[in-house]
Amino acid sequence: MDYQQVEVEIVPAKGPCVSGDMPGPKGKKIIDRDTKVMVTQTKAGPIVAKRAKGSLIEDVDGNAIIDLFAGVGVQNVGHCHPRVVQAIKEQSEKFIHIAGTDYYYENQVELAEKLAKTVPGKMPHKVFFTNSGTESVEAALKVAKAATKRQTFVGFIGAFHGRTMGSLGVTASKPVHREGFFPFMPGVYHIPYAYCYRCRYKQDYPSCDLWCAKILDEIYFDTFVPPNDVAAIVAEPIQGEGGYIVPPKEFLPTLKKIAEKYGILFIDDEIQAGMGRTGKMWAIEHFGVVPDIITTAKALGAGIPIGATIIDSKLDFDRQGRHSNTFGGNPIGAAAALAVLEIIEKEKLLERTQKLGRKSIKRLREMQDEYDIIGDTRGLGLMLAHEFVKDKKSCGINKEARDKVVDLALKRGLGIIGCGKSSIRYIPPLTIEEDLLEKAWDILESCIRTVHKG
Repeated sequence: MDYQQVEVEIVPAKGPCVSGDMPGPKGKKIIDRDTKVMVTQTKAGPIVAKRAKGSLIEDVDGNAIIDLFAGVGVQNVGHCHPRVVQAIKEQSEKFIHIAGTDYYYENQVELAEKLAKTVPGKMPHKVFFTNSGTESVEAALKVAKAATKRQTFVGFIGAFHGRTMGSLGVTASKPVHREGFFPFMPGVYHIPYAYCYRCRYKQDYPSCDLWCAKILDEIYFDTFVPPNDVAAIVAEPIQGEGGYIVPPKEFLPTLKKIAEKYGILFIDDEIQAGMGRTGKMWAIEHFGVVPDIITTAKALGAGIPIGATIIDSKLDFDRQGRHSNTFGGNPIGAAAALAVLEIIEKEKLLERTQKLGRKSIKRLREMQDEYDIIGDTRGLGLMLAHEFVKDKKSCGINKEARDKVVDLALKRGLGIIGCGKSSIRYIPPLTIEEDLLEKAWDILESCIRTVHKG
């Protein structure tokens, strides 16, 4: 396979192309049909896709937009990367399903071998394949319970780990996720995450001495959370849905040290932050922590549903039947994921992401300096965000301004999506052309300028 930059043919190479409203007449018809037959979900914008390639999406009415949401963190290697398409085609002509949890085929084994080599830590690892992020978390929770013979967990306010009943027990980012669904998995104790811009303890870093981490041992474990009952601490290295919160560099290592003190496992949820998104294969590598379990999905299959729970091999189940599924490690998903790993390596996407990330966060910080409605700029690699405020002095949450920027950006040919209470996440494909990314930042700034002026 000739590794060259994906050639984009669906729109003019210089940038987006939007004429008329979005959605247009064809798009409106499809949205009307969708509303009648699809269960209410999380629709974020009126993009009705026809096709996509690289970092551009064309809708059914001929509009083209720059994709800065990457299928909500899925398309790290870009839409329809030719190597991924080739891998899917080749595998689909051999066999599509065998049931890899009950029988055997080589590309599932090869994928597990390669994933195990990417994770931090010198100990041997094993892999359980899933179909989604929430399923990866569910598997991690069961592994932790089975291995430790303990039943409770520590999670974090602002966390998002999924919406099924186990992962929902650990999720704590928005009331809408949990309202009316109790009882979900009990036995989860939530503590505030290290959100320095809005410290829950009203302190300042670094004079706070990492109280948000140390409070777990000094207060929670000393009063009402028996540490010997805790199976695992479950954390995102960068909170995703909660607002793209990057903790201080000492936060996660401090938590890991507390976990080790009591024989508690550390589950690292990399579903949104992993697969090169931050300029490291796994975001936890920025913090020097070796987790016991890593969960991944989203970008692993470049759009083909596949996830994985990667565990220290000593945590493996003691007998067959303790956990399984039907479609995990599907051969087409495995083929796509192997192609993704190859692309990350061959196209040097980690190095590229670091370079583009440095340039991008500089530009985003310049916007923060210019416009009073941007209170904070944060991120690592190409996992970036702005938090919108009423003004820099009050730091009041400004969801209205955030939503106006998102809506206006789409009208000008830029697809972005919110997170947290009033933030916008910027997560382009890691393969995005530099000139196209600069065009995206130009459009973004024009929208922020318009909303700032009122």
